[in-house]
Amino acid sequence: MSGLTHFDAKGDAHMVDVSEKPVTARIARAEGWVRMAPQTFETITEGRAKKGDVIGVARLAGIMGAKKTPELIPLCHPLPVTKVAVELTPDPALPGLRIEATVKTTGQTGVEMEALTAVSTAALTVYDMAKAVDKEMEIGGIRVTLKDGGKSGRYEAT
Repeated sequence: MSGLTHFDAKGDAHMVDVSEKPVTARIARAEGWVRMAPQTFETITEGRAKKGDVIGVARLAGIMGAKKTPELIPLCHPLPVTKVAVELTPDPALPGLRIEATVKTTGQTGVEMEALTAVSTAALTVYDMAKAVDKEMEIGGIRVTLKDGGKSGRYEAT
């Protein structure tokens, strides 16, 4: 299992020991999208969804998702998340919503999983709130676009 840090020498899953790592400022950004029918896009962006403000609720769900990451992903460390920002941007060319989450902490390990969870949770919330009118919505493109801090340095997606 060389190179996979969540496995020990026997191949058993374990939580990585970060106790010897220095505390540093860390940031991660992730993105994704929800593609939908043009009529669904109009319903959401015009604020006519029966369940309410889809974009606002999805933003809050994304923030909550980031904060709950260690409860959802078994080997994630609980971190003192210092900032979570989730933006949902209407994109008529998709048509749908583009989602970007930025998470910051000062700690001994990164917040990529928190950023990915924020995007995923926001996207799932959009689906949940609009599925009554559009069961064919598609969620995709979820990936880390920025990670900085710690010994591995800066990563930016191309």
